[in-house]
Amino acid sequence: MYVIIVGAGRVGQNLANSLIRQGITVTLIEDNEVKSSEVANEINAMVIKGDATNIKILEEADISEADVFIAATGHDEVNLLTSVLAQKYENIKKIIARVNELEHVEAFNRVGIKITVSPESTVATYLERIITRPKIADLIVLGRGTTELLDIKIENKKLFGKRVLDYSPTENYMVCAVYEDNELIIPQEDTLFYKDQRISVLTKSDYVDEVTNFFAS
Repeated sequence: MYVIIVGAGRVGQNLANSLIRQGITVTLIEDNEVKSSEVANEINAMVIKGDATNIKILEEADISEADVFIAATGHDEVNLLTSVLAQKYENIKKIIARVNELEHVEAFNRVGIKITVSPESTVATYLERIITRPKIADLIVLGRGTTELLDIKIENKKLFGKRVLDYSPTENYMVCAVYEDNELIIPQEDTLFYKDQRISVLTKSDYVDEVTNFFAS
């Protein structure tokens, strides 16, 4: 799989590093010269300095070979334009755009960008799930006001010592992170629930009360 990420900020870097660890080929495009130089020295991926709204820069990144295109800058207008440009390439199976202002989501949807993520979520984590675990991504709708991210403290005694992955994901929610010693951890095979543990749960809005009651009572 080949993924192009526009924007080498915190979100772009974290996502790139996560994908690289899984053996996925990544190219980052960053228009800030200082940032692009710094990131190029820190990450095991190609980093192109340039404006991704310029088709020549996209072609330099071999966009005609990409499977996934992600617009992850802090500017909605850049993310929108680059996503529209990416739509012209039939080889791209998935286009994902970061939307910084929720009122702009409709504009993205109108031009056919259906997968949008807002910075109110732990963006890099959800983007990674969409790319590498599509069956899970199909269960949730991001950026359309139909999901909520909850921080919950585990108080259900029946969960103590049980594996997180035995309870997540379901068709209505996904435990996307647990916190151990204030460190965010993505649930793994051996990750367990324990008393007073904090977790982050992405849930459909209609199931907020049900999910909260399940974990916190």
